Amino acid sequence: MGSEKTFEPGATNDTRIVPLSSPTSGSVDASKIISPVNDSNDDGCEGNPAIINDAPTMQEDMNIVISAAASIPDGDFIAWLQCAGSFVLFFNSWGLNRADAFIINNLGVYQNFYEHSFLHKKSSSDISWIGSIQAFLLIFCGVAAGPLYDHGYLRALIMTGSFLVVVGMVLTSISSNYWQVVLTQGIMVGLGNGCLFVPSIAILPSYFSSKRALAMGIAAAGSSIGWATRVIALIMLVTLIIPVAGMRMRLKPSSARRIFEMEAWKEPPFSLFGLGTFLGFMGLYVPFFYIQIYALEKRIVTEDLAFYLLPLLNAGSFFGRIIPNYVADKIGPFNTLIPCSLLAAVLTFAWITIEHSAAGLYIFCILYGLFSGTFVSLSPTVTVTLCPHMGLVGVRMGMLFVPTAVGLLIGNPIAGAVLSSGWVGLQLFCGASVLIATVCITIARVAKDGSSIKVRS
Repeated sequence: MGSEKTFEPGATNDTRIVPLSSPTSGSVDASKIISPVNDSNDDGCEGNPAIINDAPTMQEDMNIVISAAASIPDGDFIAWLQCAGSFVLFFNSWGLNRADAFIINNLGVYQNFYEHSFLHKKSSSDISWIGSIQAFLLIFCGVAAGPLYDHGYLRALIMTGSFLVVVGMVLTSISSNYWQVVLTQGIMVGLGNGCLFVPSIAILPSYFSSKRALAMGIAAAGSSIGWATRVIALIMLVTLIIPVAGMRMRLKPSSARRIFEMEAWKEPPFSLFGLGTFLGFMGLYVPFFYIQIYALEKRIVTEDLAFYLLPLLNAGSFFGRIIPNYVADKIGPFNTLIPCSLLAAVLTFAWITIEHSAAGLYIFCILYGLFSGTFVSLSPTVTVTLCPHMGLVGVRMGMLFVPTAVGLLIGNPIAGAVLSSGWVGLQLFCGASVLIATVCITIARVAKDGSSIKVRS
């Protein structure tokens, strides 16, 4: 990057890159990067760079990002500091959703607690709405948080989210009826999680290239660490200091960018993957919500041993967010996500046969956590591959969060309603959702890169 780099005249989208600051020095100011070199400029001078105007076109934004991509740190100290910050953000959003049993991966802990405490008069479906609302807002807020991130409001998102989740959890600890829990844990914490989640995944692609999936997997592993309510609030308050102090955008936006890119839905790979995320997240977290209740109702384990089922799911998920992501850097995120999603669906159908064996249920929890964790950690990486350039990462992630959020919102209440007819119906609903999601993602992969399994995709 220390000298000018000029491509052959006549090629489309030629760019000339001017010297930038050291890749490890932090943010890249887009205003210092020259826009496309055209063969035939209006002034007739071949090869002269166009002057950046006050309102760059989408093509100029693309060239800005392409030019800056050559300086991606891809593993220096600053890059890994962002990864550590993302880990903490996952820990305090999706990880909380694991720990609370609503705050997404420990969904079963609170579900079981509320059903046997002050909300015992409420049905499983009613109680599951608390976690579903929280999970919905965590994802749906990305519709607004994604564009805000692209506009440079990283720190504002983190600070707002930190305030909402900490205060929300403190208020949850003193709630005594259903509507209070919905308001504090469901809505307030959900909104805070939504502010934290987008920065945790959107920032890493600009700091990593060859190690991108691994970095995102390590960050996502923070969500497999679960945790009681006031203690959670205190831990969140302390740990969130890390991303507030250490995370910063590497590519600063040079101009206002579009909030939505509706043309993306006309792209078959993008729209099919969106359908896949909707169906996948509709069924993916059903075991996290209901595995403890299932084990106790079937008398497979005692109440003391049932406590360990969610930690086993989370332990499997921890490795499912790192090992497959390492593989994805070698063979591609699509090629890794598809078989893992298929295995998660198969395991869900196998869950139907586990009615008496504690050992079988423990093995199911570990393996399902492993393969379902891949769906969570690799979905953002796949989304990056569906973006024409890095300047659209926040926008497109926000767009895909809409179907994902709806799936999370309705999935567990539907499962709770189906449960009234028996456990097999719930298990079939979960397995079918993940299986059909796998089919949609497979078709999206074929539409993007063809059917050859030898193609890195």
